[in-house]
Amino acid sequence: MTLEQALARMKELLAAQQAYNHAMGVLSLDGDTAAPTASARGRAETMGYLSGVTYQLLVNDEVKEALETILASRDAVTPMQARQAELLKEDYDDSVRIPMEEYVAYSTLLTNANAAWHDAKERSDYAAFAPYLRQIIDYNRRFAAYKDATRPAYDVLLDGFEKGASTATLDPFFRLLREKLSPVIIEVASRPAPDDAFLHQRFPIGDQRIFSDKLMAMMGIPRDRCGIAETEHPFTTNFNKWDVRITTNYSETDVADSMYSVIHEGGHALYELGTADEIQFTNLASGASMGLHESQSRFYENLIGRSLPFCRALLPVMQGCFPQQMQGVTAEQLYAAVNRSRPSLIRTQADELTYGQHVAIRYEMEKLMIGGDAKVEDLPALWNRMYKEYLGVTVPNDREGILQDVHWAGGMLGYFPSYALGSAYGVQMLAALEKDFDPWADVEKGDLSRITAWLGEKIHRHGRMLTPPQLLESAIGGPFDPECYVRYLTKKFTDLYRL
Repeated sequence: MTLEQALARMKELLAAQQAYNHAMGVLSLDGDTAAPTASARGRAETMGYLSGVTYQLLVNDEVKEALETILASRDAVTPMQARQAELLKEDYDDSVRIPMEEYVAYSTLLTNANAAWHDAKERSDYAAFAPYLRQIIDYNRRFAAYKDATRPAYDVLLDGFEKGASTATLDPFFRLLREKLSPVIIEVASRPAPDDAFLHQRFPIGDQRIFSDKLMAMMGIPRDRCGIAETEHPFTTNFNKWDVRITTNYSETDVADSMYSVIHEGGHALYELGTADEIQFTNLASGASMGLHESQSRFYENLIGRSLPFCRALLPVMQGCFPQQMQGVTAEQLYAAVNRSRPSLIRTQADELTYGQHVAIRYEMEKLMIGGDAKVEDLPALWNRMYKEYLGVTVPNDREGILQDVHWAGGMLGYFPSYALGSAYGVQMLAALEKDFDPWADVEKGDLSRITAWLGEKIHRHGRMLTPPQLLESAIGGPFDPECYVRYLTKKFTDLYRL
């Protein structure tokens, strides 16, 4: 195969992958948002068939030869073509080790597991979901062994979400968070909590939908390219930079819940919307890693969205949407309320200070699950025990306990550490940004355009063109240092609670 033929074959493959992934993504989004509850069975068959097609598109001798030809001729191709081939070869090497029938069966399982999780969560019935989780764990162990039997299975899974991550790097990271932040959490819990009752009045869902539109406008999210829908567990999906979807979930008695899910998912959306035009419809047009993706969502949600300047810009918007509920509330009261820190049950509603403990619990559980040291039927008791140990919280039921997150139903074992890593990455990004300009006067006016432009230049536009470590170091101007995250949280909550 000539180099010209190899490049043409790769271009054809990327176009086909994009088309199939688009179709499968729309099916998945529909299943989570609008499809009837009984539709999962038929959708699972379709998704299984399409996953078989996408497997065969990638795993064949012609593709292998094309990719090897391109990688052997790096000096004769563009950097973009070389990176595309490099990433495709990684995918090929991972996929070729997995028998196609297992790949298809797993895809079918995940569609059915997602539907089972929704039903089990609604009924707080872990036992109904457990058989699906058992199969998902077994598949992930087996797939990890296929990919690299020389490494611990959980390290292989972690590497799939954050390149280079392993228990050797994450154990010290989570130990640091626990050792340094637990005393602050305990001290904060001993102080009077700010009043947040005004956020827990009745906020009609219709009014919250209007408020979500205004939040997206504040973030500068172009609505002709980004839609919003409703689902049990908020998420973002993208088909290309001209079609990104976010979702949220509304609680009539907790306006901050959806407010911060919209800001969080909006951060994910801005990443995808900001990828460069020239990498669209290729395997470069997405976030560099899940840790970097979560750095953007957590950046907007917490570093910007829970800041006092943002609360000053946000308050008039809230008062316009909810005049009775927000009457007489000051920006300082809003700031204190949205930063109220108390150990809690639900990860997505957790404050910045305690959030890392929620992630650490899932990380420790996943290690035990994949390592074979915890039986599926024992997981709820383990979850409940760890919530008591880490956060001092009693878990009342499975819905608010082990069934609260959709990730395991989607096969995303190894994803959760990305949330904590992303939170830490974001702090260093903010420090680097502040060296270039002072963003806070803009934020107080509700203008995030310069912030988004900075992140767009440093992070978003590159997509997967750079490796995650290269992109992170380039953006923050040095190596990752989790101590920066610890110092940020300690100072913020020391000041808030006058410790």
